[in-house]
Amino acid sequence: MHRFPLIRSRWLHTTRPAQYFGPCKTTEKTFDKILIANRGEIACRVIRTAKRMGIKTVAVYSDADANSLFVQQADEAYRVGPAPTSQSYLNMDAILDAIKASGAQAVHPGYGFLSENSEFVKRLDAAGVAFIGPKEYAMAAMGDKIQSKIIAKKAGVNTIPGYDGVVRDAEHAVEIATDVGYPVMLKASAGGGGKGMRIARTAHEVREGFKLASDEAQSSFGDNRILVERFIEEPRHIEIQIIADNNGNILWLPERECSIQRRNQKVIEEAPSTHLDPQTRRKMGEQAVALARNVGYNSAGTVEFLVDKQRNFYFLEMNTRLQVEHPITEYITGFDLVEEMIRSASGLELTTTDQSKVEINGWAIESRVYAEDPEKYLPSIGTLSKYMEPRSWRTENDVRCDSGINEGSEISMYYDPMICKLSTHGPTRADAIATMNHALDQYLIKGVTHNIPLLRDVVSSSDFASGRITTAFLADHYPNGFKGHKLTSETAEQLATTSAALQFIRQARESYSHVSSRSAEYVLLLPQLQDGHVHKLEARVSLTLDSETVSLQGTNSFTVATEFADGEYAPTTNKLQVAWDVDMPFVEIKHSSGDLTVQFLDPLPLGFRVQFLGTKFDIDVLLPRQRELMRFMKERERLDTSKLVLSPMPGTIVSVAVKPGDVVAEGAQVAVVEAMKMQNVLRAPRAGTVKAVHVQPGSTVSGDDIMVELEDE
Repeated sequence: MHRFPLIRSRWLHTTRPAQYFGPCKTTEKTFDKILIANRGEIACRVIRTAKRMGIKTVAVYSDADANSLFVQQADEAYRVGPAPTSQSYLNMDAILDAIKASGAQAVHPGYGFLSENSEFVKRLDAAGVAFIGPKEYAMAAMGDKIQSKIIAKKAGVNTIPGYDGVVRDAEHAVEIATDVGYPVMLKASAGGGGKGMRIARTAHEVREGFKLASDEAQSSFGDNRILVERFIEEPRHIEIQIIADNNGNILWLPERECSIQRRNQKVIEEAPSTHLDPQTRRKMGEQAVALARNVGYNSAGTVEFLVDKQRNFYFLEMNTRLQVEHPITEYITGFDLVEEMIRSASGLELTTTDQSKVEINGWAIESRVYAEDPEKYLPSIGTLSKYMEPRSWRTENDVRCDSGINEGSEISMYYDPMICKLSTHGPTRADAIATMNHALDQYLIKGVTHNIPLLRDVVSSSDFASGRITTAFLADHYPNGFKGHKLTSETAEQLATTSAALQFIRQARESYSHVSSRSAEYVLLLPQLQDGHVHKLEARVSLTLDSETVSLQGTNSFTVATEFADGEYAPTTNKLQVAWDVDMPFVEIKHSSGDLTVQFLDPLPLGFRVQFLGTKFDIDVLLPRQRELMRFMKERERLDTSKLVLSPMPGTIVSVAVKPGDVVAEGAQVAVVEAMKMQNVLRAPRAGTVKAVHVQPGSTVSGDDIMVELEDE
């Protein structure tokens, strides 16, 4: 192990010093130096509060993270191993060596990795180092989902029907499922974050899900134990944040709704919930406190519940750590949860011990921005070639970005694909939603595929606006996967007129404003999703500049008339104001139907790529004569991939279920690929005979690598 020589780069100083919970409330002595046993955005988050409190910070890093932002921000940094988590961030010996070498008095674990590992807490206790989290006995009791359910029942907390013991094997799981009643949830006893979880509706799905869940649990948490419980249909996932000190003070904070999920991982959260009334909120808070008091809990923790349509709520689990989504609680309460954790670990009381002083201030929403394909939720790796985070909009600090990256950062296959936690706040839910939509439009990410298109579509949907959400929201609204924003008559007209104006301004810039006419006519081909396929929506736009000369830098106003081919949408005439600064991707549009932001991303041979309402659109911008001639061009034949199983992402082969000569049915499992701590089952695209297998367990693959070939039909 060696100490990393700190390199201060220019972008270190661009990190915003914004505060979201007022000034630091701690004047008493806590610790001189703490080590953060984590990486990425949560390490940056802990460093932020530690600096507010005058505490020096120590980072630990793997080889893959040597140049990461959190390493730059810490006062000291120590290498703890190569990229794989088992050799670095789960390597207790290396982390304990770093603690000793640095002289750190306490450790903040963040979330994930060792944050809920009671053995790690034991070893810290033995070394005389404070753990900024709960005591070992409370963590062991509540961090184990099987044991915590038993404790919850004894504490008088509502629980879901299920099996309280350890499931021996897949057949035992089938027996339990039959007894409890389908559907059931199989989930890792020691885990969280959606890993090691599967829903099963048949005995076959239980057997298959048991293996996948236990393998994921072993890989992520080093513990393959699985529990089985009844799956509540159409539930809402609502959780209560608690904070506690070592003096017997425990507070519950207003709830977070986390129902928008994919693969059992939260995607969009909000605080408070539209579903709870004050009475239910109080009951849930009181049960959360009763549970915490039953095990002598201290520090921050979260009690998660499933809530049905009638507001009946059932204990799901307790996370004995800081939650990913904690920023929205900080937004509406004014508490700095990391500060409260540090105070508790140092023996101080909470900054307030009076439950009546806990109030709800406005509304907050968090969107988890992931490097992943928003259609199939497959992770994406690469370098962030362009990266700009959104800033405050209507009021100071109404936009908050919790990230651990910057332009040029690498998104690695070894870790969670989260790029940022984007949070917004407003006096009302409608204000928070509007600010989130604006922030997503102002978020520039190039170099990796990301899920902003999905986030934007969800947050701007009528069902989300009205609070009609459950944990099945994404599956119900996008049963075949999210494929991008589907243009309506209004948004198609907005995109067509905006694109025509952009083309006019581009041509003016290329000729240094010497345009031959204030008017132009274009034919635009807009990608439109229909019946699962993309076709070109044709729009003819006539455009006239309202002023005598075009402004190359700043704002231009136009009168635009639009007609869609085949009468798909009614013709329109509108006024359009376009503000577009040179060398900036963001284009501010004032349209008769409202204001919006478009990102100009890349020029293309026949037009350009823009991001509109979160979705990327490749738009052809043609002169009328070009469009006439294009009708005579043949379309390129598509590559037939029906006989190939391609790797959907870079990863490691966990298992291969077929060999040459095997006959497989359509949808049969052929291999399992692990990437970013999630296992993905790959299935045969059609029935056939296996011709060749190009991978083996343990080998690594890149995206679109051919793994298995089938014989020709």
